[in-house]
Amino acid sequence: MTIFLCGFMGCGKTTSGKLAAKKLGCGFCDTDDLIVRTLDMSIPEIFEKKGEPFFRSTEAGIVRSLCGKTVVAACGGGAMLDPDTAEAAAKSGSMVIFLDVPFEECYERISGDKNRPIAANSTKEQLRELWNNRRSTYMKHATVTLDCCKCTPAKTAEMIVNAVKEQEGKR
Repeated sequence: MTIFLCGFMGCGKTTSGKLAAKKLGCGFCDTDDLIVRTLDMSIPEIFEKKGEPFFRSTEAGIVRSLCGKTVVAACGGGAMLDPDTAEAAAKSGSMVIFLDVPFEECYERISGDKNRPIAANSTKEQLRELWNNRRSTYMKHATVTLDCCKCTPAKTAEMIVNAVKEQEGKR
């Protein structure tokens, strides 16, 4: 089963996802890393030279290519906002787990990160508005929502593993 982790920038998808994949005995990938390797450009370069719509289109293709694989995939913050991408994940039998982390916690982790073009080019207020706008969409497209407020990466990974096992028990 493909397990897609979604959530706002800095919610811990990559760090916790690596730990969860290890506990589940499966592979791990980060869709942003796959995009960087595929295009041989950094994310800021992609945004600057090709634009965000091109990045999102590439991201959607990467997510679709992962459907049906046995992997934990950390999705970029915008991946599961696209209804077509979320639908493709759902129809493939993939599990989408939303890591729900409060804005302030995410902001602490992403503040000053130059490799995140949206974070680097937005004010705190703009990012808070983006978080507010995205949260309900993440919840709508998720199979499971995990409250990861003040959780360590190890605790979040444990919650992911438990959610996957519970979901597998329902199949």
